[in-house]
Amino acid sequence: MQKLQAFCLRAASLQGFLAVAFGAFGAHGLHSLDADLPMDLAAQRLDWVSTGARYQLIHAAALLALAALAPQLKPRAAGWAAQAFFFGPLVFSATLYAMALGAPLWLGAVTPLGGLAMLAGWLLLMGAGAGAPKRP
Repeated sequence: MQKLQAFCLRAASLQGFLAVAFGAFGAHGLHSLDADLPMDLAAQRLDWVSTGARYQLIHAAALLALAALAPQLKPRAAGWAAQAFFFGPLVFSATLYAMALGAPLWLGAVTPLGGLAMLAGWLLLMGAGAGAPKRP
């Protein structure tokens, strides 16, 4: 279980770092790239960054909670939940960040795969807690 807790801590740290870094860029640096864009596209780009950062930060917190609860959970399901909470937001947020920075909009078709992974993580977390041995 300590291995899972260490993974969750490292994964949460990376997710949190990326969320804050891209959130700050969206708030302070993105406007410099938007000078020649129509107003609606500039607003859309800021929304993509904001959404990506929010979901990444939420899942960083979920990974920290998972690390704290790991000894009380079913190890296999908890491990899969941790993987989903790590890779899901990376895919989801990275595609949004990339589009905000000018990548092709077809990347938006990949974004839901990250969302599905995040949803799977929450279901796996539910399963990890169901019938898990109770420890004092």
